[in-house]
Amino acid sequence: MIARLSLTDFRNHADSVIAAPSGFVVLAGDNGAGKTNVLEALSLLAPGRGLRRASLSDMARQRGGGGFGVAATLADGVTIGTGTLGQAPERRVVRVDGVATPATALAERLSVLWLTPAMDRLFVEPAGERRRFLDRLTLALAPGHAHQAARYEAAMRQRNRLLGEGGSDVDPDWLAALEARMVEHGAVLDAERRATVAALSARLAGVEDDAFPRADLAIEGWEGAPDQLLRDLAGGRARDAAAGRTLAGPHRIDLAVTHREKDQPAALASTGEQKALLLGILLAHAELVADRTGRPPVLLLDEVAAHLDPLRRHALFDRLAGRGQVWMTGTEARLFDGVPDDALRLEVSGGRIDPR
Repeated sequence: MIARLSLTDFRNHADSVIAAPSGFVVLAGDNGAGKTNVLEALSLLAPGRGLRRASLSDMARQRGGGGFGVAATLADGVTIGTGTLGQAPERRVVRVDGVATPATALAERLSVLWLTPAMDRLFVEPAGERRRFLDRLTLALAPGHAHQAARYEAAMRQRNRLLGEGGSDVDPDWLAALEARMVEHGAVLDAERRATVAALSARLAGVEDDAFPRADLAIEGWEGAPDQLLRDLAGGRARDAAAGRTLAGPHRIDLAVTHREKDQPAALASTGEQKALLLGILLAHAELVADRTGRPPVLLLDEVAAHLDPLRRHALFDRLAGRGQVWMTGTEARLFDGVPDDALRLEVSGGRIDPR
């Protein structure tokens, strides 16, 4: 968990500090006050581009120095931080206990998961959004997953560039080396995703019926053993060159989600049911991670309570109580009346954070 969070020149926060408890942190305030900015800062303490997937330069405070900093002290005393310098606004710097480290190493220190209003359409969005969601779930169980994904994608980008630029003049040995690298990292990537889906499916199957409907999960689309992928890549060079992209591999899978009780694809469920399904998946996964690793993930729930009826809202608070650190935002403090009394309640206004 995060014991202390510090934001410097991040979005509309010039200098904000939060000493956080182990349970709930509730951020209330008007739209545009800077609540989601706090959650975005927290999401940068994990590998990836954060919950908004914004460019780094957009995160720096206007009329600031051009860079920004996000730093946290964890419960075990380890300090982690990330940010940019004014002279290099698109170059991310990551440090653990003051030592520069790759962003992928953050997963070894902290698991961070989030739900935002933009994810309400996850089940009807293109498959890439669900892959990204699955990778975030997988990362919490397999901290090396981000490294495998980054290496696979880097090799694939190089292969696509060579096929697009070189035509028949491309060195086949160079292509073969890149394809071997894709197979090496792609096999691990695929196995970790499938292990996550299997474990989470078993967890969901054992959840008692409550306010959140249970989901069935499956991986659809591409499927193949490493030797098959190697043959597909080598034999598909002309096809991939014509398409401008690689058409076989674990980057082509989709996460299929079904409403179990209705035996209905999640994409066909009502908007409210889709949100409830998504919350049910997140809650089951958080419990799975806590049991497997002994370290509950930090949950970031942006405006989630506002879109739940009172029954589901209180059911959500009950499921989350005592299960790790949860950061929640909302425009109205009354939405959090069911949160435990020991929660830290903060008012956010114009980039300022004050206790309620």
